[in-house]
Amino acid sequence: MRSISAATLIVLAGTTTAEEVELDSLIVSGSRAVERVASIPASVNLLEQEAIEEGLKVSPEIQQLLSIQVPGFSPAKASTSNSGFKLRGRNALILIDGVPQSTPLRDGSLGLRTIDAAALQRIEVIKGSSSLYGHGASGGLVNYITKQPDPDSEFSGDIGVSTRFSAVEFEDSLSKRIDSTVSGTIGQFSYLVSGAYDSYGEQKDSDGDTMGLVYGLSDLTTQNLLTKLGWAFDDQQRIQLTYNYFDSQQDTNLIDEQGSYSEGRKTIAVDNDTGENRPGEPQGPKDNYNLMVKYSHDQVFRNTSLSVDAYKQRIENVFFFSTALANPDEGYDGGQSVILSEKQGLRTDLSSVFSFSDFENRVTYGVDYLQDVSSQPLVDGRIWVPEMDMNNTAAYVQNNLNWNDNWMFKAGIRYQETEIDVNDYDTLKLCRNETTCSVPFAVEGGTLNYDLTTYNLGVRYTAMPEFSPFINYSEGYDISDLGRLLRSATVTSLSQVQTEASKVEHLEIGASSDINNLHVEVAIYKSTSTLGTSTVEDPNTGVYLPVREPQDIYGAEILADYRFYSGVLLGMTYSHIQGENPDTDDPLSNRFISPDKLTAYVDWPVNHAIKVNADITHIGDRDEFDADEDGNYSNYEGPIEGYQLVNARITYQPGDWQVYAGVENLLNEDYFPVASQSLTTNASYYTEGPGRTIVLGSRVQF
Repeated sequence: MRSISAATLIVLAGTTTAEEVELDSLIVSGSRAVERVASIPASVNLLEQEAIEEGLKVSPEIQQLLSIQVPGFSPAKASTSNSGFKLRGRNALILIDGVPQSTPLRDGSLGLRTIDAAALQRIEVIKGSSSLYGHGASGGLVNYITKQPDPDSEFSGDIGVSTRFSAVEFEDSLSKRIDSTVSGTIGQFSYLVSGAYDSYGEQKDSDGDTMGLVYGLSDLTTQNLLTKLGWAFDDQQRIQLTYNYFDSQQDTNLIDEQGSYSEGRKTIAVDNDTGENRPGEPQGPKDNYNLMVKYSHDQVFRNTSLSVDAYKQRIENVFFFSTALANPDEGYDGGQSVILSEKQGLRTDLSSVFSFSDFENRVTYGVDYLQDVSSQPLVDGRIWVPEMDMNNTAAYVQNNLNWNDNWMFKAGIRYQETEIDVNDYDTLKLCRNETTCSVPFAVEGGTLNYDLTTYNLGVRYTAMPEFSPFINYSEGYDISDLGRLLRSATVTSLSQVQTEASKVEHLEIGASSDINNLHVEVAIYKSTSTLGTSTVEDPNTGVYLPVREPQDIYGAEILADYRFYSGVLLGMTYSHIQGENPDTDDPLSNRFISPDKLTAYVDWPVNHAIKVNADITHIGDRDEFDADEDGNYSNYEGPIEGYQLVNARITYQPGDWQVYAGVENLLNEDYFPVASQSLTTNASYYTEGPGRTIVLGSRVQF
């Protein structure tokens, strides 16, 4: 699973050059500068292209890939939503080549599904609070690094076709997928086109029933197009245009047959025999795109490189139809919301290197500008979350000091000014039934201003690969989920809404060790915030109201693998996390804290043409909360019952073509994902995980 080639050609967002680096010199974009992984004083996980392609042989969902391979991530669920999918108990900021994909002003938890895995060259996961790319990275960063044009050929590429189907109930479960990439370099011009089309059939659980539709994958069609055009002015200057289009919508005539958490009855999807059309529009990302222009100069002046990124982004994420958005007085029996977000920004990075005596110093510095206009209207025209117009200007300095190749010292500061304008608006009147409704408020708008300064500081001992310890302190911040606060306001003025930014402080101590063929990474951490955001359900209206409370989260992670001389790789990861409200000592809910997660994996190159891979994930139990006198649990507080999942795949590749077979949930485990078990009061989410699923495919390189 830890698939890293010995020499990799990489171009990273926020860096200024493309350079070939050795295994111990891999670079990441967590500090917006070129860095050796072995010298970074923080926990970093890199998923190379080979690992991503292996994951596609079981599931095209990146969430599953991250959950299996990265300790610290919550257990995955077969879902279009990453709600509850946390990194060390907090939100991760999702980036494509350094451009934010998350919508933190109104977090719809759809940031992970913004690009198809086939368009990726690698995934970088940098753990711990960060503010280097703006707010929303309280748990860390997930940076999708897209494929680069082939520098050694005028025309090369690959094409893959595959199908997936349930081994429990084949009927209507057949999925079809095709993806292809072509690229090349002709003189000073380079190009890349990568496309993917994926049409899901009905997703079946271990009993052969079709899984529930809310955030479901059944009857989902995904289309992704990545295009890159580059021009090298000379050996030091380059410009590149990148366009990424992503559309992934569920268009089905199935309807949900609601289950019940308290009765232990799962939600399933069934044929629509009502004679009426299914309410609402197709759900999912609709015609989303990113447009990016990057200019780089390796020597803009002596020992200093420059990188300038300009980007524009459009997001339209359509949610499912919900009766919770009903208002019988106005003729609405439900509603369907849409998160709309348009971003445009400019990011500059300068990096200067100078040496003196036994010290080598790199200073990276720059200025960012971002405008983000986000809202959440309903498809029927009602306004649930008003338009929030954010202007964000920031400056940062990051210093990396290498002392005699024995110590790496890292320190940085970022100052940010944020202004958010909100016009006057009315909260929605929402009704549980004809007589039980929320009370709407007319809210006077205004301007919110934030001046935020965050710091990071770390040191790592790098002289001995056998023992390389580090300690790291970093800060990030969230301007909460402002949209959730606004839509649930019970006051008459924006100034009365508790909109303070939440600073998250993260302290981590860890070490890595490489002894012959054994690689080990260990880390313990603690993160604190004085104003975390959770929700509580209003028992009268069913509306979820935001709650600001302090949060302490702490945990431990282990990654270890060993490569035998035969080429067989054995490995494991372990994650443990706990959390509490320090004012009350009450444990944090399952929304933030996941049960223990243990994974084990084996990669076995049987011979030059055949390779076998398998992994097992064990999810532990978590039972921290008491039921009420009627035996019911509050939302996110239900007991979690553990489960085990096994995946396997075999690949035959005698040359430039391959055929493969994969199996998801090999043992057909009958289970509810952690996220399904957590949401005790919403039957729509009480859906089992996928049963045994077969993947068959082939890929040709040319």
